[in-house]
Amino acid sequence: MNNPQPDPIDPTQRPRRSVLYMPGANERALEKAKTLPADALILDLEDSVAPDAKAEGRERVCEAVANGGYGKRELTIRVNGLGTQWHADDLRAAAKAGPDAVVVPKVNSATEVHAIERALEAAGAPDHTAIWAMVETPIAMLRAHEIAAASDRLTVFVMGTNDLAKELHAEHVPGRAPLLGGLSLALLAARATGKVILDGVYNDVKDLDGFAEECVQGRQFGFDGKTLIHPGQIGPCNEIFAPSESAIAQSRKIIEAFEEAAAAGRGVVTVDGRMIENLHVENARRILAVGAAIDGLG
Repeated sequence: MNNPQPDPIDPTQRPRRSVLYMPGANERALEKAKTLPADALILDLEDSVAPDAKAEGRERVCEAVANGGYGKRELTIRVNGLGTQWHADDLRAAAKAGPDAVVVPKVNSATEVHAIERALEAAGAPDHTAIWAMVETPIAMLRAHEIAAASDRLTVFVMGTNDLAKELHAEHVPGRAPLLGGLSLALLAARATGKVILDGVYNDVKDLDGFAEECVQGRQFGFDGKTLIHPGQIGPCNEIFAPSESAIAQSRKIIEAFEEAAAAGRGVVTVDGRMIENLHVENARRILAVGAAIDGLG
């Protein structure tokens, strides 16, 4: 019996099941991050760094990126937002450090994406340094497609659900009903433009059951992974956003049945009593490719 192989995954589409924020001004945290099983790290210069520590944090984060030692973890820097007194200096320093991506908060328009791109290029950012745009306001939800389509350098949407809830005057409730409209708009824009999209953070680090439920919801919606605020959230997140063994086995079964039917000239294919079409095969190949990419991290 053949063992269907996954299609090669786009090298820019690395696994991003778990994406952990790390405080940029905390040297011990930056060192600890080298040992954590997160797929990606966001070394933060924004919310976790006090105003009087911004310059020191910027220097420490950029030095950490330049020195490396983070293995296969995707390494990004979150700069302070457009309009703040630190934004331009953050972008210039990040460009020189050359992380995998620069994460920019509160991106609200294509014009802002273009300004970020120009600033990175002017500062000499290498081609591999992408833009991750945080979308976290009502206007960003309404302009999500415009933002996502603005640049090939923009590869990832990051949901800022805390700020979105604040702007909407919404409550944080199980199931996130007040946010579902915005989440759906951002997901539609990401998928329409071929971008990766990451779910927002879960605030109660002690509530692992609630966290797991929100991870399942995010996976069911179609998010590629979730941003995290505590190392204890990494394990459950990695497990939930990875294809299960049964999903891998079913995907192989679908591909094999489809290929056998095609070779025999049969137009109708069924697996376990269900009709299989091209869309099922494409999804099966995607699942195998994601699983192979995750295996490659080990």
